[in-house]
Amino acid sequence: MVYEASEWRFKGVLPRASSYSTRVFQHQNVLSLCYVALKALQAEGEHFGSFPSQQHDTESTHTATPPPPPPPPPSQHRLGIWAQECGPKPDPMATLPLGALGAGHEPGHRDVGAPGQHPRSIKIEGDITLGGLFPVHSKGPAGVPCGEIKKEKGIHRMEAMLYALDQINSDPELLPNITLGARILDTCSRDTYALEQSLTFVQALIQKDTSDIRCSNGEMPIIRKPERVVGVIGASASSVSIMVANVLRLFAIPQISYASTSPELSDHNRYDFFSRVVPPDSYQAQTMVDIVKAMGWNYVSTLASEGNYGESGVDAFIQISREAGGLCIAQSLKIPRDPKPGEFDKVIKRLMETSNARGVIIFASEDDIKRVLDAASRANLTGHFLFVGSDSWGTKIAPILDQEDMAEGAVTILPKRASVDGFDQYFTTRSLENNRRNIWFAEFWEDDFRCKLTRPGIKIDSDKKKCTGNERIGRDSPYEQEGKVQFVIDAVYAMAHALHNMHLDLCPGSTGVCEKMDPVEGRLLLKYIRSVNFNGSAGTEVLFNENGDAPGRYDIFQYQVTNITSPGYKYIGQWTNHLRLNLDEMQWSGGIRQVPDSVCSFPCNPGERKKMVKGVPCCWHCELCDGYLYQLDEFSCESCPFNMRPTLNRTACRPTPIIKLEWHSPWAIIPLCFAILGILATSFVVVTFIRFNDTPIVRAAGRELSYVLLTGIFLIYLITFLMIAEPDVGVCAFRRLLLGLGMAITYSAMLTKTNRIYRIFEQGKKSVTPPKFISPTSQLAITFILISVQVVGVFVWFGVVPPHTIVDYEELRPPNPELARGILKCDMSDLSLICCLSYSIILMVTCTVYAVKSRGVPETFNEAKPIGFTMYTTCIVWLAFVPIFFGTAQSTEKMYIQTTTLTVSMSLSASVSLGMLYVPKVYVIIFHPEQNVQKRKRSFKSVVQAATMSTRLSQKSNEKQNGETKVEPDRTQ
Repeated sequence: MVYEASEWRFKGVLPRASSYSTRVFQHQNVLSLCYVALKALQAEGEHFGSFPSQQHDTESTHTATPPPPPPPPPSQHRLGIWAQECGPKPDPMATLPLGALGAGHEPGHRDVGAPGQHPRSIKIEGDITLGGLFPVHSKGPAGVPCGEIKKEKGIHRMEAMLYALDQINSDPELLPNITLGARILDTCSRDTYALEQSLTFVQALIQKDTSDIRCSNGEMPIIRKPERVVGVIGASASSVSIMVANVLRLFAIPQISYASTSPELSDHNRYDFFSRVVPPDSYQAQTMVDIVKAMGWNYVSTLASEGNYGESGVDAFIQISREAGGLCIAQSLKIPRDPKPGEFDKVIKRLMETSNARGVIIFASEDDIKRVLDAASRANLTGHFLFVGSDSWGTKIAPILDQEDMAEGAVTILPKRASVDGFDQYFTTRSLENNRRNIWFAEFWEDDFRCKLTRPGIKIDSDKKKCTGNERIGRDSPYEQEGKVQFVIDAVYAMAHALHNMHLDLCPGSTGVCEKMDPVEGRLLLKYIRSVNFNGSAGTEVLFNENGDAPGRYDIFQYQVTNITSPGYKYIGQWTNHLRLNLDEMQWSGGIRQVPDSVCSFPCNPGERKKMVKGVPCCWHCELCDGYLYQLDEFSCESCPFNMRPTLNRTACRPTPIIKLEWHSPWAIIPLCFAILGILATSFVVVTFIRFNDTPIVRAAGRELSYVLLTGIFLIYLITFLMIAEPDVGVCAFRRLLLGLGMAITYSAMLTKTNRIYRIFEQGKKSVTPPKFISPTSQLAITFILISVQVVGVFVWFGVVPPHTIVDYEELRPPNPELARGILKCDMSDLSLICCLSYSIILMVTCTVYAVKSRGVPETFNEAKPIGFTMYTTCIVWLAFVPIFFGTAQSTEKMYIQTTTLTVSMSLSASVSLGMLYVPKVYVIIFHPEQNVQKRKRSFKSVVQAATMSTRLSQKSNEKQNGETKVEPDRTQ
């Protein structure tokens, strides 16, 4: 019966989904339905469309070829796959050669079937049938579904299911009087092939209409009812489990996986009939995040094999790391499903673009892991990358074979497990004679022992060893229990416990399967599966959460090469809801014990703040909190208070040292020496004047004003000690008072003297009457009036701003805070200092003016010329003082320079006055006393006339020198 393709069309309308994952899920469901329908139609065409003319059925005894009956109307078709028989049925095993069996046949336990029925499957008879999906073979090359046999992941795991069934069926306490059977299929490590195989599990649930089907002789065919699979154990790969789960959920068949760890399968809404005895990769990803953070890493790359397992694992890792914070992904790379030559070298090159991210989180297949290590070795990067591998790496030797040095230090994880001793005893005793139910065991035998079995009509290669059948596993070939065996056994037991509890509730007191469990209702069985709680084969608790996931329990290993007797994986910790990692047991490339760094930016030094790189929270630049800034927190700096400076590591502030001009400082010693010498000299002059008080020289010098002037000179020298003394209120008060007072007294006395001389001789030019206020008493009165202006000004200053000390932190605050100092000083600014001296400067300038005007007075009559020279020199001294004082305002030595400059300038002024006015007089008094005698008294009139005549003669003498002499007429003629 042949139908045109146009008669069968499938049309589906998908609602618009809100997310990519939802749309993928919808498409998977529709594709699964279409696939089931198409395979059913294909089977129906094979069984009926060409029956028997187009199908050579070796099981049929009829050879006639009548014309096929007309096709029934489409409305009468039902989708279905089933087996049929016309006439007597021969033994299907009778035509199989011995080599295909391995060694004989065991009826009732094995079913290879004819093509189109149950290809490559194992059938174990039982009251309740469980399905099994195992990757017995690897993925074949293009166009071939299956490749080489997989001894560990395939045969070990499948035999674990058979072992579990034997244990359960022999257990009188678990499912008593009920035998569990199985239909075990090979997925060939390919999701599409596994989907095709899994249609076997749902065929008993598809409606069939065979009323119009006839054999060639017109008889009704004998319809062999397919066994009903109540639950499925498997699959291994997450991609296979996802594909199969989309079909099984449509027919309400529960599924328990022993190895699929994709987080996607935790979606209860999409995979509601899926459960697993291994924890999902979300737990694995959490474990890996905890490991990375425990090692102090914050910058890693991820590497995933293209496909559900790798991509979902990496996605979970990235999501958890974002939620946890403090961990950044440098790069997230994907290994293509079919990598081109040089692809892995490109992967290594890209990883090196962020060389600081030495940690590499890898969710990849064994083959991809090995090729990544090979590429890293070719790039001569041994010891650079620090791998953290998922359970696909685990403790396997194959991924690191011949690349042990490159893999050294790799941290890997595995779901917590233990070796099942009973299975070891069971599997090592399997042979061709006692394991005929496993149709792939002969192929395993040949691969494991590297020999060939004898098959009728097939000649063995001369270089191949012939299998004797006496070989033994573990004796003649290496054996180590595959890591997921425990979970296969736990998955079968979980299904058995669920059926047992279901039987207790639905069939109390009944032996065997009762009507309420025939057939087993899938949704109810799922409820019992999710409720199981028992100790598994390794002694750990087996249970499921609301999503069908097992609790997360992982062992953590590190591959170590050096300093141990033999290279291998060393147990370093575990994860059960929280991490327990023994960092002391870890060892890295070269035997290093310290955990290497995998960070984008190293921690900033104390006193440095982090300047974050935009968009990468784990990367930053370190900026020094320079100047007077200190590190307030991780990300900011702040200025220290004005009276403080940062500590050496700039993490806090400390008080700024307070200094003052010390007596032993060179800046103080020089002015002190000047002052001491000046005081001694002044005291000597005063003593001399007092002793020779009534001598003509002392009296001619004006005793009263001389004593006043010498007092001012003494005070000028004395101010040096006050300027160097440690400031306090008393010192500050005397500084204010005496700083200007000494100069005011000195220059007031000088001004009074020069003014008196000037007035006397100016008055003498006009009349012989002496000017007023030239007596000693008047002179003293004028002097004290001038002095009182300074005193009144100082006391007004006292009233407005009382004297006090301050600590000036701004004056000595250079860019380098280590040189910063607070200066203890009186509250006298540079401006107030100048104001304090300004009156004295006015007196000085005025005195200089009068000295200039009195320069023509004969020196035998007055002190005008010595006073003039004194004032000229004093002006020069103070003109030099101004630029030095104000030019050093920005110097770090300002306090020392200005204090020294001021005191030395004042001492020089005093010394000039003392030297010009009094040293000559003292010299005459002491060394030439004969000149210190009374001369003839002259009246004021004679003095003025003499002075006037002297002035005229002086002028004539100057005129003669200039060539301007006039000849006077002779008045006597």
